Amino acid sequence: MTNWDYSAFWNEAMSQLKAKLGEHEFGLWFNISYESATEGTITVGVPSTFYRDQLVKNYQRVIESMLLDLSGKRLTLDFVVVRREVQLPDAVPDFMDEATNSPPETVRQAPPPRTELDRGKHPQLRLDFVFENFVIGENNSFAANAALAIASNPGTAYNPFLIYGGVGLGKTHLMQSIGNRVWRTKETARIICITAEEFTNEFIQSIHDKTAQAFKNKYRYVDVLLIDDIHFFQDKKGVQEELFYTFNALYDAGKQMVFTCDRPVSELKNLNDRLRSRFERGLNVDLQPPNFETRMAILRKKTEAWSFKVPVEAVEIIAKNISSNVRDLEAALGKLVAYAQLVGKEITLDVARQQLKDVFSQPRQGNVTVDTIIRTVSDQFKVSYNDLKGKKRTRNIAFPRQVAMYIAREITEFSTTELGLEFGGRDHTTVMHACQKVDEKLKLDPSLEATIQKLIGAVKELSTRS
Repeated sequence: MTNWDYSAFWNEAMSQLKAKLGEHEFGLWFNISYESATEGTITVGVPSTFYRDQLVKNYQRVIESMLLDLSGKRLTLDFVVVRREVQLPDAVPDFMDEATNSPPETVRQAPPPRTELDRGKHPQLRLDFVFENFVIGENNSFAANAALAIASNPGTAYNPFLIYGGVGLGKTHLMQSIGNRVWRTKETARIICITAEEFTNEFIQSIHDKTAQAFKNKYRYVDVLLIDDIHFFQDKKGVQEELFYTFNALYDAGKQMVFTCDRPVSELKNLNDRLRSRFERGLNVDLQPPNFETRMAILRKKTEAWSFKVPVEAVEIIAKNISSNVRDLEAALGKLVAYAQLVGKEITLDVARQQLKDVFSQPRQGNVTVDTIIRTVSDQFKVSYNDLKGKKRTRNIAFPRQVAMYIAREITEFSTTELGLEFGGRDHTTVMHACQKVDEKLKLDPSLEATIQKLIGAVKELSTRS
């Protein structure tokens, strides 16, 4: 393989990044080195798997964008561990076994087949987003097993496959796992993985450059199309029309499509009915927040990947205090491990409490909580907080409850599944129905809009004080 020299571009990118981030942040995370390069890839040496994961998650796109501006060429970074700050004799500690009687499973599967292909890294897929790293629990077992079936036989069943749920629950991980598995096992498979925003920007650019046919050919002749965050397509009629025809072409050709969304398709506003029906045609599955046992298993998986021993009591305090999503769990654990590595201290329960006290005290979804919304609405309509979360369905309680659900859906990032849990363990369809009822009443009663805006203002004001 021919060697290429991009060191000058790399050095300039690092210089610019240092100026952008500042001495402190740059010094913490950029103890890395330019190792080698091929035509489209720069190999970067990192001190540990922990640093690799943090760089991939927080800085890879920024660096690649800088390199594109400097070189005029799309260059992908490939991080490899060339030395470790921490070496442990046992990379997989058994301290987790005593924490739970029946911990959730990771994906059960045979070792990778010997016929697995060495195609290198797909330029749009993350190396760490694979089934082997995905932890299965009650919240995601249906989705994960469906994804495994799709990866084994793309285009034959569950097509399209749509995964929806709140932020940080593993939608993108599961979608890219499908892409990575197909990439490794299907020699001629053509795969595109892209966000809805990138698809939109590329479509607009093709119109500007008069390259519409090249755009159509790129997307209508792939074997697997993965599109992240399709809620971005709301209100974009031209892009929706193009995606509709792309969808039909791929579906008729038996090609696999996988989409992710932050909510059920039925909740998307200003979406073409024809496209909505296409999204709903295949299998739609939702991901819910992980339970305690699953959170423990996720943290265990991460400590194994980083080869870093964390005592069970420190892991438990994270799992007990953070129940929102996987992303928040990993961020808390990452902060703890970073502290231990950088200051050379062993992690203890006291260290975990001290270093994560700010994380544990932060309310979910910014400062706006569902609890604040419910209390504000209950005061406005003069009904009790418990009644709004309870089972009573009388009109004087049902309507305020619907208003509270509507406001929560409008000003927080909670999924309908999460909101159902917040409102007394209701099903997500109840929240959807409530939002629809309020939407209908808003069209008939202009004064209701003023009431809702007043309530939203009161909620935000209360939230800034907390």
